[in-house]
Amino acid sequence: MVLPGELFYHSYQNSFKNGGCASVTADLSAEDMQQQIIRETFHLVSKRDDNVCNFLEGGSLIGGSDYKLIYRHYATLYFVFCVDSSESELGILDLIQVFVETLDKCFENVCELDLIFHMDKVHYILQEVVMGGMVLETNMNEIVAQVEVQNRMEKSEGGLSAAPARAVSAVKNMNLPEIPRNINIGDINIKVPSLSPF
Repeated sequence: MVLPGELFYHSYQNSFKNGGCASVTADLSAEDMQQQIIRETFHLVSKRDDNVCNFLEGGSLIGGSDYKLIYRHYATLYFVFCVDSSESELGILDLIQVFVETLDKCFENVCELDLIFHMDKVHYILQEVVMGGMVLETNMNEIVAQVEVQNRMEKSEGGLSAAPARAVSAVKNMNLPEIPRNINIGDINIKVPSLSPF
């Protein structure tokens, strides 16, 4: 069993940097529970020295001794998998290594910003490796090839990733004789500040 991608990256980065802690209550929403799990995992993983093993028993919110946290720490990033106790620790460490090396190939020296601003691509890569708790692919070249196919398909379809560039291009190519200073829509009057040209 692998925790959802959101748990790996975006939320982890926020929690690992802030290190916040709150008490557990019986009526936590799903999102609150997820944040509690992230905080607990952060506290379990971050207090460990770099020279100790990368496996530890899951915390009380994760399932205690029924689950293990297996993690790797790369520079400012923690990659944490939560697995049941029957999984091979070394196999999961290898899986994390494949995942990180694949991210590194796809993003050319992956960093926090790549993971935050390209969450959809990170999730796609993770889904190429693991889906439904089952390892699907560990051949890095095959995973990268599938990601490249996905990128080509998005570009050919002019998908959502191209929308911001098209919007900026459309605004730049607008032939306005002058920038409007006041916009009147019914009873609403909007004053437009002076804008510098693109």
